[in-house]
Amino acid sequence: MDVEHRDVEVNGIRLHVAEQGSGPLVLLLHGFPESWYSWRHQFAPLAGAGYRVVAPDQRGYARSDRPERIEDYTLPHLVGDVVGLIAALGEESAVVVGHDWGAPVAWATAMMRPDVVRGVAGLSVPPVPPAMMPSISASRALYGDGYYQVYFQEPGVADAELAADPASTLRRFLVGASGDAPFDEPQLLIVPEGSTLTDFLPEPQGLPSWLTEEDLAAFTADYSDPGAFTGPLNWYRNIERNQGLMSPFQGRGIDVPALYASGDMDLVRAMRGVPELLEALPLVVPRLHASLTLPGCGHWTQQERPEEVNAALLDFLGAVSG
Repeated sequence: MDVEHRDVEVNGIRLHVAEQGSGPLVLLLHGFPESWYSWRHQFAPLAGAGYRVVAPDQRGYARSDRPERIEDYTLPHLVGDVVGLIAALGEESAVVVGHDWGAPVAWATAMMRPDVVRGVAGLSVPPVPPAMMPSISASRALYGDGYYQVYFQEPGVADAELAADPASTLRRFLVGASGDAPFDEPQLLIVPEGSTLTDFLPEPQGLPSWLTEEDLAAFTADYSDPGAFTGPLNWYRNIERNQGLMSPFQGRGIDVPALYASGDMDLVRAMRGVPELLEALPLVVPRLHASLTLPGCGHWTQQERPEEVNAALLDFLGAVSG
């Protein structure tokens, strides 16, 4: 079975989706700076096990539409896209799996619409209801103006920097935030004053075994158009806005079956409060099926450790389906 590609109309925009297999729907939501291609290792194993696997380019990314207004990238918009996509695919429910930014979207969809989410899995980023991420004002107070999420706030600045050489940008991000980066422990992305984010992430000498030149070329093609980074960066520019929009869900947990997995070298683990959050995970997701830590794995969970992630997903899907 080959991976098929098509466009789907959802909430007034066009989403490009990659699809393989038939059976119960599994939606795979990528993060930044990625695309559907970050799930390349999951399609065949999950489809072969009897699931319909669909990975969209999310709103603003790659081959999907890129709304111009910053405020069109709020968390409710992103959750609406997931709910709308499930319906547009002719399904009533799905297991939703997210990595990096895709994880907050998956967690929020499960929290807001448990009627259409049979189960939820988050890779790298644990759930922090209701807005799923700390506010920008809190992050600035903790880490300063150089913290990458703060650094991304000014429209046009990071956009131009990252787009100047997409291949170099992606190579630096993918290798620099992986378990193969030359660090002894996870590192937060904090840009020194007077420097740039790409300066902080050095050009690697080579590619790790999990990332080929063909993979890098595929990601680079997704970011080759002018303005290709602006839609993705607009997600970050709504983090503060999301705090208010999601406030009606304050105190609500996630009450569907759940799976969490991350690497012990993931930069997310260096964020303040995350170790305590992971200890309290069963309180936030009381139907937690498993919480996995992958030794030596960095931020790109399903790309760096596809066999372990696929085994965990199949075990979880079997439990949810059963």
